[in-house]
Amino acid sequence: MAEVLMGHGLVLGGGVAGLLAAAALAGHGHVVSVVERDRFDGARPRRGVPQGRHAHLLLARGVRAIESLVPGFEAALLGAGAHRVGMPQDILTFTPFGWTPRFEHGQFLVSCRRPLLESVLRDLVAGVEVVEETEALRLLGDGGRVTGAVVRSRVDGVEREVLADLVVDATGASSKADRWLGELGRSVRDVVVDPGIRYATALYRPAERFRAFPAVCVQPGPPDEGHGGVVLPVEEGRWIVSLAGLRGHVPPTDEAGFLGYAKGLRHPLVAELLGCAELVGGIRAYGAPPGRLRTFPEVAGFVAVGDAVANYNPLYGHGMTVAALDAVALRDGVEEHGLGAGVARVVRKAVSRATADAWALAVGQDVRYERTFAPGRRLPDRVAGWYADRVGAAAAVDREVAGALLDSYTLSEPLSRLMRPGVVRKVLRTKASRNTEPPLTQEERELLTT
Repeated sequence: MAEVLMGHGLVLGGGVAGLLAAAALAGHGHVVSVVERDRFDGARPRRGVPQGRHAHLLLARGVRAIESLVPGFEAALLGAGAHRVGMPQDILTFTPFGWTPRFEHGQFLVSCRRPLLESVLRDLVAGVEVVEETEALRLLGDGGRVTGAVVRSRVDGVEREVLADLVVDATGASSKADRWLGELGRSVRDVVVDPGIRYATALYRPAERFRAFPAVCVQPGPPDEGHGGVVLPVEEGRWIVSLAGLRGHVPPTDEAGFLGYAKGLRHPLVAELLGCAELVGGIRAYGAPPGRLRTFPEVAGFVAVGDAVANYNPLYGHGMTVAALDAVALRDGVEEHGLGAGVARVVRKAVSRATADAWALAVGQDVRYERTFAPGRRLPDRVAGWYADRVGAAAAVDREVAGALLDSYTLSEPLSRLMRPGVVRKVLRTKASRNTEPPLTQEERELLTT
């Protein structure tokens, strides 16, 4: 027999996107159930999140969005060992156009290991029933309205129907929503862009004198320099170091090979830092799925959020921030419309808007690499790529352009801000001057030479 619950929101997936969606629904007093296929084990990585051992960051816009859903989140996360990294003053970023200047700007990112972030969220999200080791099998309803889902326990194999006023798919990039909706006679359209990203990640314990050293990001350089790396501070005084390679570049998982790959990046700073730190544990590999943007049909009672809607090249660090913006869209839609038949349409449109800039930024970069599998570029795409190059070159020289680009990258301002007349004039008038040496302070330089 089906379980009938009034004012019920059913969230499929208990990761970051699912927990935030649950918080959005619970904030309005609805009964909220979260179905998660894994078993939570404190702050340990989950099997269902293979990317969970790799570098993660939450941009300022995402932190603010989560704080509006889960008050006290930032303080709890920082108190548990996460780091607040000012942007661009506390991170050394080597773009295809040179090193970005460092200055106070007000943007920031929060860096920590993914399991810690999920653990803090689980502790703070209240009034939600979480059912672990249970997976969604299919949706209930028809092509006009979803009325719930069939779920199955991974412990005893028992299946049951759970009826709900609104079903939220937060199952990530592996979402089966296209198949589930197909069984109800509706189709999902998608666009795929696949740069063939591969990761290798390790934890390092830096020498004491390097504990306050800035974070580092060495970006790949199109069209053929498809490898990059990041060094980010995480809990317990450690660094998480992720080396990435686009198709044709595979970072090794042995210590010597890992260091050798770091030495082959477009700048040797990451390798220099590894030489001042001790490897902690093993090196983990990960092959990211292709980037995919899904467009869902108008079906009442069903919405998707987070990576179930769009997943991107992880190099750009947008995934969790967009999931937070999706949850805010869900909260606002439910606040205005309740869990009635019209809420799904409103939320779906808002989620699409929240996704658009992050997708455009990621794809605009990915298609510039010669080995990326992607739809053909049209003339407007090529013009946009030309202008993006001019913006990047100007940002390496001009702080105003750098600030505008950073605001757009962190999703704090719309991408259209880069087309404002004042920014366009700066971009077109600034002469490129590639900064080949990182903007280190004198003290930081001395650290690397002693």
